Amino acid sequence: MFGGMGVFQDGVMFGLVDDDTLYFRADEDNRDAFEAEGSSAFTYTGKAKPVTMPYWRAPERLYDDPEEFQLWAEAAIAAARRAKAAKPIRSKNRSGSVR
Repeated sequence: MFGGMGVFQDGVMFGLVDDDTLYFRADEDNRDAFEAEGSSAFTYTGKAKPVTMPYWRAPERLYDDPEEFQLWAEAAIAAARRAKAAKPIRSKNRSGSVR
């Protein structure tokens, strides 16, 4: 996918690891917390230009605070669930292909 590793719970990807760095899923509900920490979004070089993903670098201070880490992970899971719920359901046509 992107050369990293996805972190999933119940079928939703809420985090990713790339170059030994953890990123959590962010949206309008939790992005401000990442910005306040000075975090940045995960970006990779696409075919024509850089691509920014909705995953933000987890603050390193969380590694020393399991309870706070859990809160951030739960917020990322909630963001991933909201994103999944917002996607339209794809249906199959009569030939069996997805539209």
